[in-house]
Amino acid sequence: MDIGERLRSLREEHGLSQRELATRAGLTNGTISLIEKNKTSPSVASLKSLLDAIPISMADFFTPPAAADDKPAYFFKAHEFHEIAPQDADPRPHVSLRQLGRASEHALQLLHESYPPGADTGPEFLSHTGEEAGIVVKGQIEVTVNGEVSVLVPGDGYIFDSRLPHRFRNASDQVCEVISACTPPTF
Repeated sequence: MDIGERLRSLREEHGLSQRELATRAGLTNGTISLIEKNKTSPSVASLKSLLDAIPISMADFFTPPAAADDKPAYFFKAHEFHEIAPQDADPRPHVSLRQLGRASEHALQLLHESYPPGADTGPEFLSHTGEEAGIVVKGQIEVTVNGEVSVLVPGDGYIFDSRLPHRFRNASDQVCEVISACTPPTF
């Protein structure tokens, strides 16, 4: 997906200038310009701030719209999940957030998250309406919620009000995988 073009298109559809979107998102208009030209890739947290300012969820930003003749789907193969985290050619490790189905059609958003060594959701803390929970299935992840930090390993889990500032970071040398849920699907 061309993140820059998609952001520019949505910004214009909502009648926002780069400056107005930047102000709403707490970023500089230069940053918006660089993202729209695909000269920089936003962190998960930065993109979430931008999309909240439009407003549109990460899920809706990355998930293609359903075709008018699509019938409800109940089962999904691994390759049918939708990647809802920014990915680019940047050599830094990227968080992968693979969504099951179309979150806009359900009251629950389910994700298969993967954090390579050194990956994180960004230096900015995330915050959005809802509740989220997850269970670590592989590796370890450092989770910060409202200033409290914990390192979780396989079998450990978390649950919290997503309006609290939070961040995920893999400080280990192994890939971490988490299965998580968010309700309502606002991420």
